[in-house]
Amino acid sequence: MSVLLETSIGDIVVDLFTDRVPLTSKNFLKLCKVKYYNFTFFHTIERDFIAQAGDPTGTGHGGESIYGVLGGSSYIPQEKPLLKHRYGTVSMAGSSSGGQVGSQFFISLGASDSLEYLDGKHTVIGEVAEGMDVVDQLNQSICDKHKRPLRDILIRHTIVLDDPFEDPPSLVCPPSPLLPTKEQTQLMRIESQYETILEDREDERRKREARAQALTLEMIGDLPFADIKPPENILFVCKLNPITQSSDLRLIFSRFGTVDSCQVVCDRETGNSLGYAFVEFREKAACEEAYFKMENVLIDDRRIHVDFSQSVSRVNDRWVRLRKDGLQMKSRYRVRQPDRSQVDQFEMIFDKHHKSRRRRSRSPDTRNRYRRRQ
Repeated sequence: MSVLLETSIGDIVVDLFTDRVPLTSKNFLKLCKVKYYNFTFFHTIERDFIAQAGDPTGTGHGGESIYGVLGGSSYIPQEKPLLKHRYGTVSMAGSSSGGQVGSQFFISLGASDSLEYLDGKHTVIGEVAEGMDVVDQLNQSICDKHKRPLRDILIRHTIVLDDPFEDPPSLVCPPSPLLPTKEQTQLMRIESQYETILEDREDERRKREARAQALTLEMIGDLPFADIKPPENILFVCKLNPITQSSDLRLIFSRFGTVDSCQVVCDRETGNSLGYAFVEFREKAACEEAYFKMENVLIDDRRIHVDFSQSVSRVNDRWVRLRKDGLQMKSRYRVRQPDRSQVDQFEMIFDKHHKSRRRRSRSPDTRNRYRRRQ
């Protein structure tokens, strides 16, 4: 009997004590099932004490039980078993008048001795089974004077992993995923999107750096062009036994399709295998099938590792990129031979438009000065 809470800083799995507190656990489970907590946030966090959430209004004074959501009573009686609060326990927050609970809950962030005040006043319904690192982040949150985090920590989604209780007759599960309402969006602070913005900027920075590096490699001749991509029909195979030969690999990998080439890379001086190879398939589908089925396969008493090749050495360097038309073969300077019977030779890289070039003219004064210097 557990629930997954997907928050903006990570996932938390809560195991519920359904046998000890069945009424309160059922209330929490059904609220998660109808997505009542989606796009609510932790409105109160006190370091080494509690992190409280579950209020759709974000004020700490709202929220109602599953029966209130279905049109009944907003609160349910509070169960008080002899369960102690400790770091990572999940409890339902009791009403100020006492004896009733709605939808708000909190996660304990302190040691047992600092949480004795809560024992007997609030119902412990479960504990965090997975995601203690997220609980640690909650405890380290920076808050304002009202104990609300400066950067909102949202509960984006809730998933009921195991529910032993029957649903009330009028309970309807909404479709998933849901979008935040206008009221929920207005409650959010801009800081709730700060982490996403930073991640997007970091991705853009990495793309720019990769692009700049590719252009540099193109300029020095290590890449035929910056937008080159590795072929999708070549596998990189490593962790090979030194006794494994290219013919052995070709025979093994040919069961997936036609192998155009298979080469075990060897040392230039000694000729010994370096433990890795490249296998080129004729068809992309055969390459993908081999990738999925040959990982960690035992060959010559070695567990091999298979991945798609990132090398571009086999890409024909006679191709260059065009901005509009994709790829086109390199054109070259055409050098006329003295003997017209000979075939024209190609020496340079770019087109030479002889007719478009005009000979530089000189003024009479300039020609006279040039003749006098000679």
